[in-house]
Amino acid sequence: MPGDFALTNLTNHFLIAMPGLQDEVFSRSVVYVCEHNERGALGLVINKPGVMDMKRLFEKVELPLRRDDLSGVPVLMGGPVQTERGFVLHEPLYADAEKPAESVYASTLTIPGGLEMTTSKDVLEALSTGAGPRKVLVSLGYSAWGEGQLESELSDNSWLTVAASASVIFDTPVAQRYDQALLLLGLQAWMLSPDAGHA
Repeated sequence: MPGDFALTNLTNHFLIAMPGLQDEVFSRSVVYVCEHNERGALGLVINKPGVMDMKRLFEKVELPLRRDDLSGVPVLMGGPVQTERGFVLHEPLYADAEKPAESVYASTLTIPGGLEMTTSKDVLEALSTGAGPRKVLVSLGYSAWGEGQLESELSDNSWLTVAASASVIFDTPVAQRYDQALLLLGLQAWMLSPDAGHA
């Protein structure tokens, strides 16, 4: 029923892959859900490093990188859709503190209760000068589900869900994000059965 959707809105949540999910992209993945509505869902995998780091990415887009804290940070594989396109997940930055709905960047999705995801080059330009958001994650590609698709995967026990934690995204080493996301549910990987099923 349309009225029931609010009960399952997973915007600003993590999807944590169950052991039975053996897909090449999503096995042992943690996805930060940027948008979820009746038309589908969009998110970024936050724990799968790609082949380049931020220094190399900035060289590719012909910008200097004057943020030493970012130069060796891996660019992540955000998902299988538009893998040549960059997606920047970052703490909210507002053009005007009086109007917190307006981001300082041209093409930004403000995630209710959470972060911002920017796809325009101006955020990279800000980072290149040493400015920009302090907390930032850059991915190539994103993950998407069509209408009802994520709900179907949830009912098949492909994913666990939990309210997202910015510290898992920004303060936890990439290799530890899966285990740290599980800890938000009080779980450890060994507790999960690889056989999906309903109790």
